Amino acid sequence: MPLIPAPAGVLEVDALWQQDNPNNPNTDTVALLCHPNPLFDGTMNNKVVTTMYRFARDNGMHVIRFNFRGVGQSTGEHDYADGEVVDAMTVLQWIAEQTNARKLWLGGFSFGGYVTARVAEQVLEAPHIWGLGDFEITKIALIAPSVEKNDSSDIACQPIKRLRFMAMLMKLPDNMQAFAERLGIAVSIVDGAGHFFHGRLSELKGLLEKHTFGSDA
Repeated sequence: MPLIPAPAGVLEVDALWQQDNPNNPNTDTVALLCHPNPLFDGTMNNKVVTTMYRFARDNGMHVIRFNFRGVGQSTGEHDYADGEVVDAMTVLQWIAEQTNARKLWLGGFSFGGYVTARVAEQVLEAPHIWGLGDFEITKIALIAPSVEKNDSSDIACQPIKRLRFMAMLMKLPDNMQAFAERLGIAVSIVDGAGHFFHGRLSELKGLLEKHTFGSDA
């Protein structure tokens, strides 16, 4: 897997590029995926991230997942989300150099869901800082985002509220409910599922399909 230059050294990236195909309407879309907390063994090979990866791949999108700093072959040390947001934005800058596709499907699980929300804010609020002014976010999936463990109060409300959001949770604690309401997030519940969605990944993939391509998308 390629290693790309990054502020903390290098980042390990797993990139799948689709072939141009007139019958594939999604080759103008790149899915960028963020993994759960590396302090609890989270990597880009996490099975929930892999479920998102397969969903995007099977629907003809380019797909990029990567290891945050300090994970796998990525260098650096865990930075409690601030540095990980920089990691994701660095990968996005690299993506811009590799393809002309400019539609973004953003997905993140747990800690990666929180990072993804902050990445969306950066793309919408400060694209000029990153040189990413021509990207358009089309969908965002925050799967059990760890907003209860990370401060989400500074995530800008209005720019994100214009998007069609979805959070898929095994339950909806009060702090997640407040987060969803503040950002206008449409919530789907997977009843009875644990945090890692054991035995429920096919259901999770179905919700991704509905969120992205369904009549209410």
